[in-house]
Amino acid sequence: MRTVPPLSPMYTWKLPRELSAPVPAEQRGPGRGRDSVRLLVSRGTEVTHHAFGELPRLLRAGDVLVVNTSATLPAAVDGRMGSDPVVVHFSTRGDDGRWAVELREPDGRGTTRARAGGPARSEVLLPGGVRLVLEEPLTRDGEGGGGRLWWARVSGAPVSRVLGEHGRPIRYSYTTRDQPLAAYQTVFALPSADGAGSAEMPSAARPFTASTVAELVSRGVWLAPVTLHTGVASAEAHEPPYPERFAVPEASARLIGAARAGGGRVIAVGTTAVRAVESAAGSDGVVRAAGGWTDLVVTPERGVRAVDGLLTGLHEPEASHLLMLRAVAGRAAVDRAYAEAVRERYLWHEFGDVHLLLPD
Repeated sequence: MRTVPPLSPMYTWKLPRELSAPVPAEQRGPGRGRDSVRLLVSRGTEVTHHAFGELPRLLRAGDVLVVNTSATLPAAVDGRMGSDPVVVHFSTRGDDGRWAVELREPDGRGTTRARAGGPARSEVLLPGGVRLVLEEPLTRDGEGGGGRLWWARVSGAPVSRVLGEHGRPIRYSYTTRDQPLAAYQTVFALPSADGAGSAEMPSAARPFTASTVAELVSRGVWLAPVTLHTGVASAEAHEPPYPERFAVPEASARLIGAARAGGGRVIAVGTTAVRAVESAAGSDGVVRAAGGWTDLVVTPERGVRAVDGLLTGLHEPEASHLLMLRAVAGRAAVDRAYAEAVRERYLWHEFGDVHLLLPD
């Protein structure tokens, strides 16, 4: 699978720590729910401020929302590497049964910090006598050494059982405590028959509730499910995405085509949905049923072929996701929106507020 070199930082400003959402919206006060987040709306460089509950009224009959059905895995498992404690982040299931994993160190505060990858043939003892052996790096650093992600083989129990019995959701240091797996599942999540899923939540869809979906459908907005199993996005490295498994079913491809033919807008819910749809879009802009592995990185130079808009979270200034936002809406729109988001104290990360980019 093709790999992508590291990208230059998108911006040089720093995200104030107090703008990182530490807990889910429903835990930030009485009477709040998942949908109790703010919605920043960009139409070109015009920015308006809304509650997420207004989303159905901001869309039009005939629009289609592309949603990712990948379920979030309890992908973090404690282990030992010799006498040293480690935390294994199970990232991506390979076709040969191996898993791409990241090893991290406990930081003493309930979260983890980065550690050097490898070396090859290193063994990690997991709960229940299960053993994990690192075989080869998924990517290599600029000096030819092992990167942070490694292909590993597990023996002693299926990975699905290890995760189900001993795993927990991946948690980063800007959150204040562990959350149950249910807090990391979206309303669109469906279990995968082969145990695959997302190491980190496709978080743009987190504010959706059954009530939101019902109102969208009642207003004539269509939903097109796709699947992209997202891997571990290191909190420190801000690397471009590596190859991930995806599927765009025939019914969703037809629905997207019908919406475009009828003048509707194709709006992806999350950068994962953009990657899936654009991986299935031909040079003619037509989306066809497709699946397998995608190494597509959506940049302004490549552009988008099938997506008209994007609903997404707020990304750190170093994040490669911002290239995708620029591809969808242009740099001026993204610059303007992020200046407003900082000024108006929007909240970042998976439990934070969301941003809707619509055509100008």
